[in-house]
Amino acid sequence: GVLLFVVDRIGGWGLDKLRNITHSQMYTKMNRIERGVTEDVVIFGTSRANMHYVPSILSDSLQMSVYNAGTTGSNNIFSQYLTLCHVLKKHTPKIVCLELSVQDYCLENVDPFEQLSRFAPFVGTSDKMDAVYKEAGQYWIYQISHLYRYNHGVLGLLGGLVHSIGEANSDNGYIGLPKPEHFPDEIEVQATPKEIDPLKITYLEKFIGDCEERNITICFMVSPAYRKVASDIYDPLKEIAKKHHIPFLDYHSEGLYLDHPEYFKDAGHLWDQGARLYTARFAHDLSELLR
Repeated sequence: GVLLFVVDRIGGWGLDKLRNITHSQMYTKMNRIERGVTEDVVIFGTSRANMHYVPSILSDSLQMSVYNAGTTGSNNIFSQYLTLCHVLKKHTPKIVCLELSVQDYCLENVDPFEQLSRFAPFVGTSDKMDAVYKEAGQYWIYQISHLYRYNHGVLGLLGGLVHSIGEANSDNGYIGLPKPEHFPDEIEVQATPKEIDPLKITYLEKFIGDCEERNITICFMVSPAYRKVASDIYDPLKEIAKKHHIPFLDYHSEGLYLDHPEYFKDAGHLWDQGARLYTARFAHDLSELLR
């Protein structure tokens, strides 16, 4: 038992050291947030946030500094709340922009906490972050085993030692997708989820509450996707936004760029050219809201 404990602690210490030098996109972003984001505007969300919002374009329009804290594979509001807690440990932005999706309110058949492991190396550094892991039932295993904190990220961490794909090649957190060999050729149809997950709604309210406590201006948005959806698909999220007087910019339901498949890498993501065009549109609309 003592030997296993020693091996675990030494292994965890070694992986912590590797995390600080890897070029893995995920860990370089986590490290940047841990060191302290200082920008006026911070973007939150999944890969669609990470790959759709170009900070330099937003910054030029808003005349504010912008950081893209979107994290690929982060899945839903539990991860976004965790990211917010991580940012707020050291910094209070003026504006928080949260890219939303149906995964932020719908009841899923899979474990909704599955992607929380990205922040596991920072367990014990924030009571609010720890509370999320306790909710997920993951807290004690991460306390017991420091090696296990890297269980889902060790391949990316090691791969980042070989390939330079991290923040050094990014625009303040944004890393654009390359032009695809083939654009999407058929518009997908996305159904409206029938069941709502009340715990997700609770965490969206927590996200809002933590921002309101610090007088942070909030904006919700849904960027374009190459999918047709019903006009009511985001209604559960829009109701919460309305209750809190938060603007909700929905470019997906309105079908923005459905006539431009050449802007998309796949059904869910714009490639760099499309992202830059979209960011300019979003920057204009956000500027109008802030007036």
